[in-house]
Amino acid sequence: MSNRETYDSAFTETFMIEAKDLPGLKYQGVAAWDSVGHMALMAALEEAFGIEMDIDDIIEFSGYEAGQAILSKYNVAIEPAA
Repeated sequence: MSNRETYDSAFTETFMIEAKDLPGLKYQGVAAWDSVGHMALMAALEEAFGIEMDIDDIIEFSGYEAGQAILSKYNVAIEPAA
C-alpha cells in the first residue's frame, strides 16, 4: 500500500467517509472529526507510519492537505493524488 493509500485510509476508516470527500476536508468538516475523532486520527496515522508526532503538530493538523505537510516533517512523503 502506498503512503497516499495509507493516509487516505486513516481518514476514511476513522471518520467513515468516502475518499472523494477528502480533498479540502478540514477539522470539524464532518461530524466525526471532533476532538475525540482528531485524536483517533492522530493515533491511526502514528501507528500506520510508525511515528510519534509532537503535540504542536497534532494541534496544527487542521485539515487533509495540512496533514500531508506535517507528515513530511517525519519523513513521510504522501504521493500526489492520481
